[in-house]
Amino acid sequence: MKLLLTSAGISNTSIHDALVGLLGKPIAEASALFIATAIYALPNGADIASRVIRGSLGDPFCNMGWKSLGVLELTALQASKKENWVPVLQETDALLVGGGDCQYLTYWMQQSGLSDLLPSSRRWSMWG
Repeated sequence: MKLLLTSAGISNTSIHDALVGLLGKPIAEASALFIATAIYALPNGADIASRVIRGSLGDPFCNMGWKSLGVLELTALQASKKENWVPVLQETDALLVGGGDCQYLTYWMQQSGLSDLLPSSRRWSMWG
């Protein structure tokens, strides 16, 4: 698993090119999952998450022309069967994580079991 960490999304050509290089294919041929969980810990979090997904807030990393874009909500995973979401995660080319409360995100990554599926906590990546 290759990870890219930015503090402002895909905000310039060099970051865009680095992402394409890590994907090994054009964005139009890649799938992504957006994790908005950390945003929900903020006041008006649901509105902020919606605006990030639509590309009307921040750098529009969700609408960069992905072949497919899904939403992975970590707070719902404990109640979901792993066989329903783990294969989707494993087939996804990129995880996009945007803003919010990092402690809240870390808690839900651990509670949901997502952190167990990542290669190493030293290599977690957050975009946005």
